[in-house]
Amino acid sequence: MRRGYFFSLFAFLFARLVLYLRAMKSAKQIQECFESYLQGLNYSRRPDELYAPIRYVLSLGGKRIRPTFLIMAYNMYADDIERVFSTAAGMEIFHNFTLLHDDLMDRADMRRGKATVHKKWNDNTAILSGDGMLVLAYRYLAESSAPELKKVLDLANETFTGIMEGQQYDMEFETRDDVREEEYIEMIRLKTSVLLAACVQMGAMLGGATASDQELLYEFGEKIGLAFQLQDDLLDVYGDPAVFGKKIGGDILCNKKTYLYINAYRLADGKQKSELDRWAVYDGNDPDSKIAGVRSIYDAVGVKALSEKLINSYFDEAMTKLDQVNLPADRKSLLREYAGSLLNRVL
Repeated sequence: MRRGYFFSLFAFLFARLVLYLRAMKSAKQIQECFESYLQGLNYSRRPDELYAPIRYVLSLGGKRIRPTFLIMAYNMYADDIERVFSTAAGMEIFHNFTLLHDDLMDRADMRRGKATVHKKWNDNTAILSGDGMLVLAYRYLAESSAPELKKVLDLANETFTGIMEGQQYDMEFETRDDVREEEYIEMIRLKTSVLLAACVQMGAMLGGATASDQELLYEFGEKIGLAFQLQDDLLDVYGDPAVFGKKIGGDILCNKKTYLYINAYRLADGKQKSELDRWAVYDGNDPDSKIAGVRSIYDAVGVKALSEKLINSYFDEAMTKLDQVNLPADRKSLLREYAGSLLNRVL
């Protein structure tokens, strides 16, 4: 009788363990597992001056949004999430490569509350170490499972090309006075949204999703990416530096033609337009006055509320795409909740 009892207990506990291992993982569980994997990667070679900045950038943490989306999308279709960690690492390393070079182009001092690479080392080191990160990104993407490897690399190549195009548009917009809202939306779609969208599609692809589901999830990621970037632009003007992880007002100082700026100029009266024109060519040594001056015009014409409305619209579109994915609602709930948490939405 005792033997039967212990056998039954063992069977019960084993069944619970199997259910636990097969259960869908929360965003927090995924991030903890992936972070351990990422920090355990061995990319230390000589000369150390090339690799130290790479280790530094990847040690700064961050929300790991893109790999989390990739792994969560995979987990909707399959349980062995460790299978896509190398793919997720490749996309995260590429993302950080773009940030490293973006900080250099923008002459940014801080990233995630720490000194940027070109400030901690120098410009040349930032360029070369960034190039090293790009190579590393492809190294880990190439470890994706064989049946889907070419599709993964094709999607990555198209995505990375789009990001470079978006960055070029972003730089060109800084010296243009006639940037339209639709041009700006297309620029941030390329520069920001396509990477998040590709991560979601890659995860679903590797999990065995149908082509239709992959397309819907790509569109879901694209809309979330647009909402997220618009929110990032909003935080750059109205956020708390301690929470935001970098100085407030960087877009204003760089004369970025953001959604906020474009619509502020459109809604401004003659006097306000003249003020915006004056700040655009301001070369004084008091950057805080420029930030405050431009922000006061934003406040006066109400572009903060306008931006929040568009953010909510893109979020709702994303949820509609997710609803159409051919999976039971409970398989999509964690991805829905995670997307909502990024935009402070209660679902």
